[in-house]
Amino acid sequence: MRKKKNSFIWNGNVRDAALSILLSVDQNQAYSNLLLNQTINKYQIEAKKRALLTELTYGTLQYKYTLDYYLEPFIRGKIDPWVRWLLRLSVYQIVYLSKIPEHAIVNEAVEIAKRRGHKGIASMVNGILRSILRMGIPSLDKIKDPIDRIAIETSHPRWIVEMFAEMYGLETTMDMLKANNLPPKQTVRVNTLKATVEEAIQLLADEDVQAVQSKVIPQCLYLLSGQAARTEAFKNGIITIQDESSMMPSIALNPKPGDRVLDLCAAPGGKTTHLAEIMKNEGSILATDIHPHKLDLIGENCARLGITIVDTAPIDGRKAAELLQPESFDAILVDAPCSGLGVIRRKPDIKYTKREEDFDRLHEIQTELLNNAVALLKPGGRLVYSTCTVNKKENEETVEALLASHPEMKLAPIQHLPVSLLEKQRNGMLQVFPQDFGSDGFFVALFEKAE
Repeated sequence: MRKKKNSFIWNGNVRDAALSILLSVDQNQAYSNLLLNQTINKYQIEAKKRALLTELTYGTLQYKYTLDYYLEPFIRGKIDPWVRWLLRLSVYQIVYLSKIPEHAIVNEAVEIAKRRGHKGIASMVNGILRSILRMGIPSLDKIKDPIDRIAIETSHPRWIVEMFAEMYGLETTMDMLKANNLPPKQTVRVNTLKATVEEAIQLLADEDVQAVQSKVIPQCLYLLSGQAARTEAFKNGIITIQDESSMMPSIALNPKPGDRVLDLCAAPGGKTTHLAEIMKNEGSILATDIHPHKLDLIGENCARLGITIVDTAPIDGRKAAELLQPESFDAILVDAPCSGLGVIRRKPDIKYTKREEDFDRLHEIQTELLNNAVALLKPGGRLVYSTCTVNKKENEETVEALLASHPEMKLAPIQHLPVSLLEKQRNGMLQVFPQDFGSDGFFVALFEKAE
């Protein structure tokens, strides 16, 4: 029976598939985005079912704490984890999806309970869900403590709410955590080595994929239909899949054609190839990463995009200064490993798996990477430090640590981003929140080294 409960079930049943993914995320610490993509590709799930599977998986995971709050008055005693996930999945549909008939949601849940368990469990599931339909879900207004209210309403751990409230205040925190639960936009970067923005939009339109240009990053397109990775425009290197916020670091660094550039934590190469495009494929880029197998992805991306100036090397960035020539790079990008608290809308499991103690370790790694980068940077050179988090310990405090230990480094104003972004700079640092432009939370700081 246990094997049956935990095994993957795919007979065209989207809810069974979503339940299997959720169980794997919960029990095996699998990454929801990777598991979802693997499931879709392995079983060649058609577009309509693919969209529903994505909605059910991410939605249930994003609102886990909220769903537990709604379920609490109706559950008596202990229930198996897979049954709780089935109830969460069902209540998510009842509360958040208006197009699915309520009787269909209940009937499907009962059938899944029969297949995975037995008639007794099916009867319990049926009773709980019908009670919810009859009595309604408990109101969030009953939660008086503002931190608890935000934590339950947005389904984030209380410690995250407390941390962000202390950093940014309750209003910004609420806006940010609400934005974390919105579906991400499908965004791509136009490869300016091969096409203009207008040409890329037309090529996508020829494939019945509607795209519009971003008002924030000019090279960014929002795809309103279709799947980027399935287009000829992608296969032919006209576009690259990348979130809009993650395009900022390369633009901020602004490497010149002919520069010698280092991308210190490069895989899978989205920013590396962006740097090469900005450089007009002239000069040289060394892309390093601690994981050798990931360097192959950079090579594949470069080949698809027609980029020839990138070399790769399996180097731990914390030891790069021991292996590379000192002060030999004109520009360096350190897109550092981080907590990922800015990309929760893409990876909702992050908010449940991260711990406060992670931040000290990450801060140490980030500082080591920057120390090595400084040693490798030419006098007069430029260094960008970026993360996909909104945590000040990993961002501002890491910048302050660098400035304190390296008097030759100074923050420089970022000058090559659109005005709407430049206006958000504070003390030479740029923090973008998920609610600002509907993109990922991202941090960028630009340094110059004294000559």
